[in-house]
Amino acid sequence: MNTGIKLLVVADYDSVKDLLQEALASYQQVEYTTSREVKKEIDRIGPQVVLLVQPEDGSGVELVQYIQSELPEGIIIFLTEKQDFVLLRDIVRAGAVEYILMPDELSLLTDRLDKISELMQQQQRKRGTSVSGQAFVRGRGKVYSFYSGKGGSGRTQLATGFAQSLKLESTARVLLIDLNLQYGGAETFLSLDSNRTLADLIPVMHEMNENHIRNVSQRENHSKLEVLLSPRDAETAENMTEEFVSRLIRASRRSYDFVIIDLPANMNELTYTALEESDFIYYVMNLDTPSVQIFRLVEDLFRRLRIDTAGRMEVVVNQIGRDNELTISDLKGLINAPIAAEVRRDHRGVQAAVNQGLPLQKEANEKKLIPAAKDIRKWVLKKLS
Repeated sequence: MNTGIKLLVVADYDSVKDLLQEALASYQQVEYTTSREVKKEIDRIGPQVVLLVQPEDGSGVELVQYIQSELPEGIIIFLTEKQDFVLLRDIVRAGAVEYILMPDELSLLTDRLDKISELMQQQQRKRGTSVSGQAFVRGRGKVYSFYSGKGGSGRTQLATGFAQSLKLESTARVLLIDLNLQYGGAETFLSLDSNRTLADLIPVMHEMNENHIRNVSQRENHSKLEVLLSPRDAETAENMTEEFVSRLIRASRRSYDFVIIDLPANMNELTYTALEESDFIYYVMNLDTPSVQIFRLVEDLFRRLRIDTAGRMEVVVNQIGRDNELTISDLKGLINAPIAAEVRRDHRGVQAAVNQGLPLQKEANEKKLIPAAKDIRKWVLKKLS
């Protein structure tokens, strides 16, 4: 099985998709989308190679130009069922590296992909990293959203603790975004105080880049973790749009290795947009019956909203203690989602850190961590391995 490259197939017809699925059976990292959805998915997926099948409306050249602008280092292979020399010329000029006729030349496609995969592996070996390893590639940042349908689950504590530990235990560039727009929360756990918030990026949302983000973000003193704070204002929250959230996440992805998003419990257009833009969703829950009931309602809501969670969502169990109503074994029998981490209840340690204005972890490989911080660090190290 070929695991060397990450492929995105853009195809509008099921018959063509089925044909390509058969041809690409040996490739492990293949995702599919349509020409209508590609502009929304391209940043989230971050493919190395895009296989673009000529859309029904004939917009192939425009899509090649768009993909090329979004993925300057990406490779675009154009596929069509009709020979057209004018189209070939325009497609190559737009940025595609190959033009393949289906189904006659599909064997050329796999040969071409094998050569691309081999070349990428050689380049990675020269850099001292593996293609499948934890290599940080600029412009291909991963977006992790922390969500829970139940308030009081400890979601913000975990999101801030995860981001802080991730920054301390790796060389990655990490950005934490607090999308609890009405009330915030990240500033409390990281002891940050500033008048600058992510709302200051609204005027520059159409040209937003790394410099804009860094000018607004705050830095945690110990790890230098960058944080975009919430405006903590209901009126500002109401004026924020889905387009802004989408552009914010995409600009952040291009500039950071990891983007951690703390989301509010209520589901609205902004929360939905952030979840759709995310590579991964950590659902935070506790060991009690209300948490299980709400999780099932959230699963149903995700299905109705067509938020794909297959391979994208894991549960983080928080506030584990002797007096929990349920056990981890009970929970595994009640939900189907995999459990990513288990974090112990540590009210005294967490509250003391908040009162002193200190994060849960202050340095890499810190020895005297409170139990909750130890569990978060263990989770982060497992993620980085």
